[in-house]
Amino acid sequence: MKHIIGGIQWAVFLLASSIAAPIAIAHVFGMDTVETTLFIQRTMFVLGLACLIQAFVGHRLPINEGPAGLWWGIFVVYAGMVGVMYPSSGDALQALQSGMIVSGILFILLAITGLISKMKTLFTPAVTFTYLMLLILQLSGTFLKGMVGVETHSDRIDGLLFLGSLLVVLVTFFTMNHKVPWVKRYSVLLSIGIGWILFLVIGKAGFVHSEFDGWIQFPQVLVYGMPVWDSGMFITAGFITLLLIANMMASIRVMESLLKQSFSITPPDRMKQGSIASGLNHLFAGLFSAIGPVPISGAAGFVGATRIASIKPFIVGSIIVIVITIFPAIMSVFAALPAPVAYAVTFAIFTKMVEMAFRELSVEPNQERGYKVAAVGLMIGVGIMFIPQESMSDLPNAISAVLSNGLITGTVIAILIEQFYLWRERRRT
Repeated sequence: MKHIIGGIQWAVFLLASSIAAPIAIAHVFGMDTVETTLFIQRTMFVLGLACLIQAFVGHRLPINEGPAGLWWGIFVVYAGMVGVMYPSSGDALQALQSGMIVSGILFILLAITGLISKMKTLFTPAVTFTYLMLLILQLSGTFLKGMVGVETHSDRIDGLLFLGSLLVVLVTFFTMNHKVPWVKRYSVLLSIGIGWILFLVIGKAGFVHSEFDGWIQFPQVLVYGMPVWDSGMFITAGFITLLLIANMMASIRVMESLLKQSFSITPPDRMKQGSIASGLNHLFAGLFSAIGPVPISGAAGFVGATRIASIKPFIVGSIIVIVITIFPAIMSVFAALPAPVAYAVTFAIFTKMVEMAFRELSVEPNQERGYKVAAVGLMIGVGIMFIPQESMSDLPNAISAVLSNGLITGTVIAILIEQFYLWRERRRT
């Protein structure tokens, strides 16, 4: 029974933390209500399937898959090319669909050739600390804007919405630190449920009515047509794949560290299998015309908050997500979850990530070198976050996608700087 309740909690967390991406992408491509619902359905189906693939043949860790932020950015960039490089939204989405299939193939090839295993050594405690802090800093603004109801520059802070969000944050902290074990274990589920009820009471939540006649509708494949040859998209997919590998490694490294420090669990090294699974997941994302998935580092915060390290509830939750996607009416209900509630609960969960980041840095054997690596990586990564994406519009798509992402750029800089210091130390000896 506890695995079922834990699975429901995982399913709610996966849906709440991932539903914003397909909604936003559907908006920039001008999809109507039905197209948006189906896009959400396909994306959530792929995410649930991706979690199962990782659980059984991949890294075998309780790390939920979410829409990759890098792919999210590329979708937005390509939406801006409609009418310029692509005649219609369908043509741009067809190119993106093809790019994810290419990315899946590259994931598998890099794993088979053994390059993945060599790349794992790059994620030292100092680099992992830099990655975690950049992730937290990048998302904190999104969380706070969502909690006060600000989506565009013209929006004004909604005081009632902010008050409701603040109460949800306090409820989440209270349940996460409760003395009763079962309250702490299901803190996320309880907080989302209480928050949803609270927003209904204050009139800040509504319901989405399904526009589908049938009860069951399976996700469609190759919605935008057969894969096409698009050289620009394929080059972009190559860059994105390398960066997603870095993202995947960091997420696995963070979860491994949490399991060792907090649960005395030492998981086996399955980075190669995780990469092959990520390749399969991208192939499915292309096949089902969805968003490419990536292991989410926030899963470590979720496990740390709920104290559920077992992978069985995670598997149950993934199955629940897949089943839910087959019923459009149920998907419509989950789509009605007030965004500020999801942001508020996730905000509280990510405070655990800050704790983990500093614990990582504390185990760095060479503290002085670690401080230098983190300082430069953080300054460059955070600095890039303040540069408007529009200012990079004249750059090639692949370069723009990389440089506009402070998380990835800062992490890569940290890796390069640390490798330089290590090379210089070896040379001196």
